[in-house]
Amino acid sequence: MPHLRALPPPTPGEIKAAADRISGHVRPVTVVSASPSLSLALEFMQHTGSFKARGAMNFLLAHQEAGTLPAAGITIASGGNAGLACAWAARAHGVRATVFLPENAPPVKVARLRSYDADVRLVGQRYDEARAACADFAETSGALASHAYDHPLIAAGAGTLTAEILDRVPGGLDTIVVSVGGGGLFAGVATAALEAGVGVVAVEPENCRALDAALSAGRVVDVPVSSVAADSLGATRVSSAALEVARRPGVRSVLVPDEAIVEARQRLWTDHRLAVEHAAATAYTYTPEAGERVATVLCGANTPLSDLT
Repeated sequence: MPHLRALPPPTPGEIKAAADRISGHVRPVTVVSASPSLSLALEFMQHTGSFKARGAMNFLLAHQEAGTLPAAGITIASGGNAGLACAWAARAHGVRATVFLPENAPPVKVARLRSYDADVRLVGQRYDEARAACADFAETSGALASHAYDHPLIAAGAGTLTAEILDRVPGGLDTIVVSVGGGGLFAGVATAALEAGVGVVAVEPENCRALDAALSAGRVVDVPVSSVAADSLGATRVSSAALEVARRPGVRSVLVPDEAIVEARQRLWTDHRLAVEHAAATAYTYTPEAGERVATVLCGANTPLSDLT
C-alpha cells in the first residue's frame, strides 16, 4: 500500500543490524561458480522461495524488539512473494497475518498463503482494491501494515545478501547484478555493495522499467507494465529509496527484452539445472565485460516449471 511520504534507503548500519537480527531465522545464501568470472547467488533457495523472506523477517523482528507489533498482527496486500514471506515470518513467531488479494487471485496462491496460516481476505477484482481494503483494515484493526518493498526495514533485510555474497566469493567482486521491480532488493543490496566498493547493475524488462523511467524523469513516475516477468517485477512505480541509490556513482541501469529473459531462464535450466522464475532470469541476462568479476542474484523460484525443456 502506498506511503504518505518518501522513505529513505537503509543505511549500512541498518543493514548490519538486520543481518544480526535475522541470523538463524533465514538461510545463508549459497553461491556457486558458473564460470571463472561469474558467480551465482542462489537466493531462490531461501525460505518461501525468494529473497523476500529476509525483509519480512527483519520487519517483523524489528517491530517485535521495539514493542510496536500490535496484538492485531501484521497485514499486507500481496499474493506474490512478499505476501508469502510476510505470512511465513508471522507464523514463525506466532503472529497473526492478514493478507489481502483480489477475488480473482489464482487459487494456488490462496492455498499456499493459507498453508502458512494466513487469514486471506479476497476483495474486489484488482490489486488496487485489495490494497485499499488492506489500508482500511490496518486503520480499523490496528494491525501493522507491511509493504512488499518500499520500507527501510524491508530493504535492509534484502541488503543482508551483499555481505554473504562477498564472504563467499574468493578473490573479490567488481559487480553485483540484481533484477529490479519495486526496488527493495536493489536498494538494500546496492547500498551495502557500494559501501564495500562494489558496483551494481540493475536489470529491468523493457516493459517493466519503473527504475529506468524514474532515472530518465528525475523523479518517481508511474509506468505501464507488460512482461513475462511482470508477476514479480511489475511494479508500476519504483520506491524513492531505490531511485536515490540508483543515482549514486557505481550503479548502472540496464533494460532487456522479454526474449532475452526467456532464453536466460531456459539457459539456467539447460546448463546448470537451476529452475527459477523469470524475475531471477532477468538478472542473468547480463553478460560480464572482459575481466569483470560478477555475482548475479537469482532472486526467486516461485513459478510454473512446465515450460522448461
